[in-house]
Amino acid sequence: MKIQRTPLLLLAIALVLGAFVYLYEVQGKPQREAAQAQTEQLFTFKEEDVRSITLTTPSETLTFAKTPAARVASASKADPKAGVQPQAGALVWAMTAPDQAVAKDASVAYLLNLMATGKRQQTLKVPASQQGEFGFDQPIAIAEVKLANQQRHRLVLGKPNFNRSALYAQVDPPAQASAERSVVLVSTDFENAVKRPLADWKAEAPVAQPSAKPSPAKQSTAKPSNPPASNEPTPSPITP
Repeated sequence: MKIQRTPLLLLAIALVLGAFVYLYEVQGKPQREAAQAQTEQLFTFKEEDVRSITLTTPSETLTFAKTPAARVASASKADPKAGVQPQAGALVWAMTAPDQAVAKDASVAYLLNLMATGKRQQTLKVPASQQGEFGFDQPIAIAEVKLANQQRHRLVLGKPNFNRSALYAQVDPPAQASAERSVVLVSTDFENAVKRPLADWKAEAPVAQPSAKPSPAKQSTAKPSNPPASNEPTPSPITP
């Protein structure tokens, strides 16, 4: 019996297409999703990789550095207002400018977490002549981090978009001027993270405990040894 070639050829084509679809959809999907997630992320570093951060705002420049806990502890003993006693051997955040102080870990960690996990909501190509329209001539803040491997990354936060649902930002902008720049939209949480008074970047001072009031002196119940003198007049002696 002679087998026709056409059905076999169609079957072979179907098997090849099925294998291609399986490899593309099942095995290739995790790699594509990972690559897409990496593209959407603002940065690829991890929060624990950061060793120092400089935050520049229109009013001031703040710098923080990971510092050995022993050094911070000694500074805390010297400054009674510092309310942190970290464990020895750890690295903790310390403010180095404009003041020397123990940093408030929650404030620093919030900003770094946003930078390490933040997403690009949208990417635009903007001519260099239009940078001011997005607030980059007077940015809200510029955050620059230095990693343990000495790499540096920079985030420039511009003004909010038209409906204030996002902020315009530049991620690692080139140092040299170019005809076109990439502008991304990021979460407005960044504005909350950088707009803080100086006191919110420092560790809170410990609450002073009220001193114990001295107990009132107990009244003595002992009777006096000498009775009080009588007010009655002393009778005069009778003369015969």
